[in-house]
Amino acid sequence: MIKKNRIKHFFLIITCFEMLWGQNLQEKSKSSYIKSIVFKKQSSEIQFPIVKLNESFQLHFDDLNGDERNFYYRIKYFNHDWTPSNLFKNEYLKGFDNLRIENYQTSFNTLQPYTHYQLELPNENTQFLISGNYLLEIYDESDLLVFSRKFLIYENGAEVKAAVFRTRDLEFYQTHQSVQFSINPLEGEYFRDPQNQLHVSILQNEQWNSAIKNLKPQYTNGIRLEYRYDLETRFEGGNEYLFFDTKDIQITSSNVSFVELKRLYETYLTPNFLRRGYPYSFTQDLNGDFIIRTLQGSEDERIEADYSWVYFSLSAPILLEDQEIFIYGKFNNYQLNEENKMYYNPSLEIYEGVMLLKQGVYNYKYIAKTPDSEIYNAICGSHAMTENRYLIFIYYRYFGNLYDSLIGVGKTSSFEIID
Repeated sequence: MIKKNRIKHFFLIITCFEMLWGQNLQEKSKSSYIKSIVFKKQSSEIQFPIVKLNESFQLHFDDLNGDERNFYYRIKYFNHDWTPSNLFKNEYLKGFDNLRIENYQTSFNTLQPYTHYQLELPNENTQFLISGNYLLEIYDESDLLVFSRKFLIYENGAEVKAAVFRTRDLEFYQTHQSVQFSINPLEGEYFRDPQNQLHVSILQNEQWNSAIKNLKPQYTNGIRLEYRYDLETRFEGGNEYLFFDTKDIQITSSNVSFVELKRLYETYLTPNFLRRGYPYSFTQDLNGDFIIRTLQGSEDERIEADYSWVYFSLSAPILLEDQEIFIYGKFNNYQLNEENKMYYNPSLEIYEGVMLLKQGVYNYKYIAKTPDSEIYNAICGSHAMTENRYLIFIYYRYFGNLYDSLIGVGKTSSFEIID
């Protein structure tokens, strides 16, 4: 009896650990020499790898060591909440993984040498059998994890109609947005036990760190499921991203004050200011994304785009006490670390930061971090009129399956927000 209880306790601990690990699963970037990670469907401008089953997508990245070393890829499968799946690898993959990335090129005519790697999936060695949540991991020759990225594969199992509304709560009327949507099964189909078998996640501007999950249908209209929430699907509107352009690395351009050539080019951006409290002003942006481009050579950005040290500055009359300031954008996968941290210069009354970035067009903003939390809009402000993209993922566990299929993807924007 005692032995049985110990076994039960053991499996309970393991289960709790897996649930906690899954809910906090984050994409990793462990190597400072890996730069410019682009992971998306080839025909899409948005850098977010969500594709239909059997549709191809690509991973690109640079190794600044430039010595043509070997990298290997592995693929894992997860449940709707990013907890580990119980499936065996041959149940979600056809073929093999843990294979070497064979497509690589050395940079040409750049001050910063690097090796550019490209991986296309699916390929002749690796195909996907089911829809759902996946994780791509890249390992080096020593079998050490270099970085990882999430990707999603969907199938056509439901139709999603969505729109963005102003919140009904007057306290947040000027600063927040609510996403409302409905889900229709395919003609002739219906959802069995949607309260427990169907799961929904909503992402703003393809960012996992602010995702809203675990939504249940508010009510049904025939076979249609309605999600007409306000509070439960409310996001901060944020503000439009700042941007700069280094396609021509040798000259000043949009929001670039001046350029110097030392060992590498050094790009100094126009100083920014605290935008919190200022009226909303529309600016066309990429919603935090970036695009690698160059006007040099034959304009092959994969191997001819160079790197420059980009200097950021944020005007602040006083040190923001108990807050750390970070440069924030897709270029570092929206992560906060020493690489994109800013430091206060009291003599100039500015926060300063510098990052090594490849030529292109970049969106960025500044966010604050306290010992207790990350405050995403404390510096740039939040407005209900800000244009944001939203993705709605519909997961469903079909009767008899041991995994969560991604059966529908809804897309909407706050560009035409409904009052």
